Amino acid sequence: MAKLPILEFPDPRLRTVAKPIVHVDDALRALIDDMFETMYAAPGIGLAASQVDVHRRLLVLDVSEHSDAPMVFINPEILFSEGEQTYQEGCLSVPGIYADVHRAERIRVRALNRDGNQFECDAHGVLAVCIQHEMDHLAGKLFVDYLSPLKREMVKKKLAKARREAAAEAEDAAQGRANVAGAGSAGSAGATAAQGRANVAGAEPAPDAIRGSAGTAASSPPSA
Repeated sequence: MAKLPILEFPDPRLRTVAKPIVHVDDALRALIDDMFETMYAAPGIGLAASQVDVHRRLLVLDVSEHSDAPMVFINPEILFSEGEQTYQEGCLSVPGIYADVHRAERIRVRALNRDGNQFECDAHGVLAVCIQHEMDHLAGKLFVDYLSPLKREMVKKKLAKARREAAAEAEDAAQGRANVAGAGSAGSAGATAAQGRANVAGAEPAPDAIRGSAGTAASSPPSA
């Protein structure tokens, strides 16, 4: 499995309408596993394939308290809906932004599971909200579209500022690592040069020592 990059608003690719999935195969199941890893790591409770730049009708979610009830919806369609609820929503593609959105209270969904088997699901409360939110992504729609134009513009500016600040922090961190590495290289080079001078000095004995060794060798009998 692998974590996938998540597209962020206002990336135009988020407006792409997803296409139906024709074959449920191992490649699709690998994508599903990657999406779950990405969603849990974010962390989030739902993720549509459109958010990871795969424009196919697929979403994963897990609204359980302990993140131990993963659900997969392939080619989901809402059969009927009723009631209304207001829920404060957030989105992995719009990080740090939350807003009240009105959605149906109860829905029935038909979809395929990860094995390609069809099923129907009755959902209400947060599960219904999550399914509707992710299905919006498959239609190229974001929860900020429910906000006024003024609020959407404010969201764009806030996210742009956050990205600039993150980029500046990353650049500062990279420069700091480069400075530390440069200082370490200079120190190592200095130590190597000093050690080299010491080795040269040790390899050159004093003239007196040379003479003494020669005289001893000349006056001593050879060993038998």
